Parts: sequence; structure tokens; C-alpha cells
Amino acid sequence: MDGIELDAALVNEMQSKFAGLQGERVGRVNFYTPTFKAFASSEITGCGKSAWPAVSITGGDCKLQCDHCKAKILEPMIAARTPEDLWRVVNDQINGGAQGMLLTGGSNHRNEVEYDDYYATIRKIKDTFPEFKIAMHTALVDMDIARRMEDCGIDAAMMDVIGSQDTITQVYHLRRTVDDFERTLEYLVSTKLKVVPHIVLGLHYGHMLGEWNALEIIQRHKPQAVVLVVVMPFYAPENRPFVTPDSKEVGRFFMDARAALPDVPLLLGCARPPGRVKLEIDSYAVMAGLNGLAHPSDGMVELAVRLERDVRVTPACCSIAIGDEVMAIETDESGLQVDIQKVIEHERTKRPSFASSSSLSGIKVVTAGQPETVGGCCG
Repeated sequence: MDGIELDAALVNEMQSKFAGLQGERVGRVNFYTPTFKAFASSEITGCGKSAWPAVSITGGDCKLQCDHCKAKILEPMIAARTPEDLWRVVNDQINGGAQGMLLTGGSNHRNEVEYDDYYATIRKIKDTFPEFKIAMHTALVDMDIARRMEDCGIDAAMMDVIGSQDTITQVYHLRRTVDDFERTLEYLVSTKLKVVPHIVLGLHYGHMLGEWNALEIIQRHKPQAVVLVVVMPFYAPENRPFVTPDSKEVGRFFMDARAALPDVPLLLGCARPPGRVKLEIDSYAVMAGLNGLAHPSDGMVELAVRLERDVRVTPACCSIAIGDEVMAIETDESGLQVDIQKVIEHERTKRPSFASSSSLSGIKVVTAGQPETVGGCCG
């Protein structure tokens, strides 16, 4: 963490508010490593890309062409343009070791992903492979579509909640309203689906505009978990440039979200700007009491250990962290785990008195098979 700039006043405020929060949920932090993107850090070793593939029913096509994305996020995904393709892709991925997937696609001009022809195939997948987890990006839906998604058996429904009409109109090029996004969330949470809305911080060209309103919308409907991501404007057109969101403002939102949703798991998704700002954002996330970070920066495991948080690592999409239970995707021996010994040796080198402490004892690490407890690791 050398060289990064954290706001001292904000850190002190986080410390004060974190100390006032109660319960095991706030104390636990899970570092997620979705394997649709290769990942490793000095503290976490990576596995391949097959455990959690991302599948798009439209390939790289999207009608909206939002200014922050321009459909580029869909291009590296596995295309399944027909229900038959989806069945074949899932079978191929399962044969290759996959145990779950993100199912998404490009939107039409009403911000709807047209899954109509796919529901029967999704139901067939869940009936044939009940242990195979499916997290679906729903986009905007009505009550009928929400029920069809429930009936097809998906494990998690994900959608973006946008709280600014200007952002909907200008960034998404969409003739829908903030109320449409709230109604979608209302419809989804009225089903038996496990619902995990997302808030994209800095979505309005890198500036915070509707995020706090989106947080209030989520407060009214209480989903099973919330994923926060930070806009990555790599694909923005030159005539509509994005700035990199301010890490301090992002950190303050983390703190406000934790206070607003004390009983809801808060997760930092894998989308956020790279470099120093990512390290600052991740540090604020750990200190603010978020429950999970996908693709954590170097040093975040150690930071969480120093804050005496219950540290776990799960090789799964963060949107499958539902309620009190982390539905971790089991992997083989190539799965991910915290290298506890490296953390210990690093601490012994920098602060010898730490070696005699018991604060690392009992760290839970989700690896291949069942969760393990590393007990007495400092002795």
C-alpha cells in the first residue's frame, strides 16, 4: 500500500462507524475470484478460466451502445445465440470443469434482454445439472418475465439500479425512467428468486450523480445482496469522455451503503479502474466493512487480517454470495486459497511482535471441497 493516498478524515470516520456496527456479517470479508477472468495476486493464487464462464445469448451485439461500454464487455464472452447453442455450451463447459455461469446478453432498445426462447432450455439445464449455478443478468423486466425467470430455476437474478434520469437518458440512450428500474427490482424481490442488484459508481461520465438515490431504492426493497462496481470507461467515445471516479467519493459511498444496509451483504464486484485508484478503492472497501471483494488488490488480505476480520476466499462469482450462506463453487486442487504463510512471514518481517499474536488463528479459507479453518497458524 506504499504510495497510495487515503483520506485520513474518511478513514477515521470509517473506523468510528465500523466499530459501532454489530454482528458477524460485518466482521466477515470474502475475497472472490471469478474465473471468467484470469487472476492471481501475491496473496492469492489463481486457477483457470473454466469454473465460472460468462455466456452471452447475443454474442457481442447490443442495441443500446451505452457510452461506458459500447457492448465491448460482451465480446470476450462465450456466444450462445440460440437455445441449442446454450445447451451445447453448458454441456461443453461442464465437461471442462465448470460448475456455474453468468448468463447475459445485449439489450434491445428498451433495456430488455430477450430471453423468451431460452427459458425452457434453462429449465432443462437446471433439471439435468441441478448443482450447476446460474446467475442471470435480467435487465428491465415486468412481473410476467420475473415469474418466468423464477420458474426456469436460476440461482441469482442481477440487475443495475440507476438513480438518475440524466444518466438513463444520456449514458444509456434509453427512454425509460428511474421508476422502471425500481419496479424491476420490486418485481424480482416479490418472487422466490435470490436477487442481487448492482450499483455502478461513477456511471454518469465518471461523476457520482444518482448513486445515493439508487441506494435508497434498494433500501425500500431489501434484496439478498448488493454488488457495487466502479465504472471503467475504457470504451467511451472521444466526444463523451469519462473521468476516473474519485476514490475518496467512492469510499464515502461504501461507508454510507454499509450504514444504510447493515443486514444486507455488500460486495465489491470485479469492475473497477486499475492501478493506484483500485488499491485505494479496495482499501476503503475493506475498512468500510464490505462483505466481499472480487479480484482484490495486493495487500487486501493482510489489511483484513490486521483489522481482525474473518477472511475467506471463494472461487466464484460474487453475485452467488446470497444471505448468510456463500454458495461457493467447489473446485479441484487448482482452486484458489490465501497463502496464509506468506501473510505470516510478511508480518514477522515487518513487525516481529505480531508473530506471537493469535489474531491470525481461525482464518477461514474456502478452497477445494469444504471450508477449512487454519487454526494455530502462528504457533
